[in-house]
Amino acid sequence: MVKKIVLPGIIILIGFFGLFLVLSQVDFVSYFHVKEIRSSSENKIGDLIWEEISSTSDEISNDSITKTLHKLITPICDKNNIEKDSLKIHIVVNEDINAFALPDNHLVVFTGLIKECKNQEALQGVLGHEIAHIANNHVMKKLSKEIGLSVLLSATTGGKGSAIVKEILKSLSSSAYDRSLEKEADMASVDYLLKADINPEPFADFMFELAQQKDLSDSLYWISSHPESEERAKYILEYLKDKKYKKNPTISEINWDNYKKLVAEKTK
Repeated sequence: MVKKIVLPGIIILIGFFGLFLVLSQVDFVSYFHVKEIRSSSENKIGDLIWEEISSTSDEISNDSITKTLHKLITPICDKNNIEKDSLKIHIVVNEDINAFALPDNHLVVFTGLIKECKNQEALQGVLGHEIAHIANNHVMKKLSKEIGLSVLLSATTGGKGSAIVKEILKSLSSSAYDRSLEKEADMASVDYLLKADINPEPFADFMFELAQQKDLSDSLYWISSHPESEERAKYILEYLKDKKYKKNPTISEINWDNYKKLVAEKTK
């Protein structure tokens, strides 16, 4: 009887001390401190890049324009458990057909993109794609790979910060992510739209149509910086082939047409 009691006790003690030894080797303070530093640095990098953009560009503050864009983004976030208030959305006056994500959840949308989209679903597909880059931490993965974490951190501590910020902005606004990350963002956007009862087909059509406009290639950053656009359009449509989904517009077609007219008027 004594042996039966003592043996389990010894096993428990051995297990306890073994676990203690393992945990004692983990530097929790350093681990969480590194995460803290990275999060803080990402915030600073995002703010520095946005400051660079806002110092040379005009941001639209017109309520009708900003509120409508927020309205188009809302169902994507609400139906996919994305905290919309965490997104820092900026509409910038620029004729380039572009949108891109920055560190610290900044989402920059050029007026040229809004004007080029024939329908709201195409724009929502692009927005969903960029939100996916943010949600999946693609932005920092891309920058860490292309520019280097140590260089990114140096941008937040002075020195050659301004030059680095310009390099970061160039990388994010005019060059592609890895093909695997682009596909992940494409398909995430499609799934976002499906869950929000938004038709994803115009998103694929938009990519295909822009890929054909060779004469506009200088301003098609969202497409020209995303190679294999026709292939991407095809795998989206292939993914949708056997799916049944609703096609509920977020705003009326009249409101969408009026929205595009208003954006055009404000950017003359």
